[in-house]
Amino acid sequence: MFKVNKLTDYATVLLIEIARRKVVQSSQHIAEQTGIPSPTVAKIMKSLNRAGLVASRRGASGGYSLERAAELITLADVIQAVEGPIALTACADTSDEHCNIESICPVQGKWNRANTAVRAALTQVTLADMVADMTMFGVPQHVAQTTAAE
Repeated sequence: MFKVNKLTDYATVLLIEIARRKVVQSSQHIAEQTGIPSPTVAKIMKSLNRAGLVASRRGASGGYSLERAAELITLADVIQAVEGPIALTACADTSDEHCNIESICPVQGKWNRANTAVRAALTQVTLADMVADMTMFGVPQHVAQTTAAE
């Protein structure tokens, strides 16, 4: 089974929360709104900040906001911010890992086509797309709109 890790899933939830409200939010507020524990939110926000997906502001009214428009943040960006380069196998061109049988493997490099296709698909879905269809997360549209207006 191919799946993103839990931190990447949480990172997506956090970014959706920030994008929906369109205001600077403290990590504590984000944790309360999403139900994700504060230490986990803090850890993820550091990764997202390092990757240039969120901006951090200090001070009494400080917190986090999107660094760029939600339309310019893709799922590929989120995955790379939390997990590193997108690679389906250790022998994909974008992988930092090396395989024990790399020198004799008959499929070495053959995963690159699939890896490129997956990456291309992930770059086609933006954070704005995720926010626009809140029903895919089990949040009825009227609730999503009400919460976003708060």
